[in-house]
Amino acid sequence: MPYINVRGVEHYYEWVKKPSGSLVKPVMIFMHGWAGSARYWQNTADVLSEQFDCLLYDLRGFGRSRGKATIAQASESVAESESPQQESEAIRELTYELEEYADDLAALLDGLHIQRVYIHAHSMGASVATLFFNRYSQRVERGILTCSGIFEYDEKSFSAFHKFGGYVVKFRPKWLSKIPFVDRMFMARFLHSSIPDSERQAFLQDFLEADYDAALGTIFTSVSKAQAELMPQEFAKLTVPTLLVAGEYDKIIPAEMGSQAAALSDKVEFAMIPGTAHFPMLEDAPTYLQRVQEFLQIITPEPQES
Repeated sequence: MPYINVRGVEHYYEWVKKPSGSLVKPVMIFMHGWAGSARYWQNTADVLSEQFDCLLYDLRGFGRSRGKATIAQASESVAESESPQQESEAIRELTYELEEYADDLAALLDGLHIQRVYIHAHSMGASVATLFFNRYSQRVERGILTCSGIFEYDEKSFSAFHKFGGYVVKFRPKWLSKIPFVDRMFMARFLHSSIPDSERQAFLQDFLEADYDAALGTIFTSVSKAQAELMPQEFAKLTVPTLLVAGEYDKIIPAEMGSQAAALSDKVEFAMIPGTAHFPMLEDAPTYLQRVQEFLQIITPEPQES
């Protein structure tokens, strides 16, 4: 499996490409959400690979990417540094602030020698992408944020969420995946329409294998007073043309939160996918892809009559 050292940490990545003759395709990078992996973007990338070279990667601490640098990796990263500033960056302890994940993406693109991209991101990954759009706007053509939005800070509910989240992250025995139908129970809150068994089982596996510090750390940084105050400002100053897609019945990030975020900038288009929840790209792939292709100004050929 392909890995690349990003700021001292081994990151998993993969390309989804289709032959295009001499045509040079633009790059679209896919970012997953909390405790997930790039695996659930595979089908979407397969379709869009007609027009894009699709780059999928696992965020630091999730999926197949490591959570921390080993001593050997840190030493290797320092050895490859070209300046004292890069050396300092390579050896310092990375945190789980979403801004750090945005900087991870910039370093990943540098490592793969990619200058400008389209970004397709989901949930927590969409929050990271929004920060990236404003920090590195010159590197983004267009962005698609799926199941993202703004929320108001409530100390009591946030505290309860953090406490519950801590229990969930701590109690993740590997044998949990062997219990019949546990994948259905695990995914019930995230879905309105059914998805294949293999997809549900992959989600559960990603959750069970996520790095403890990364999983817990991003709970606290994603759902926080600081983020509740920051994200409206970030949406308001967007200069990158962006499509924000919501699931009609999403309980994790309700569609209204997405609509409110989109209203903050004339650069953001809002689309709601009926009959879906937190994974509209899997629950209703045809409708989701049609809306994305419209935004990307991709004309799909009409089926030929036999």
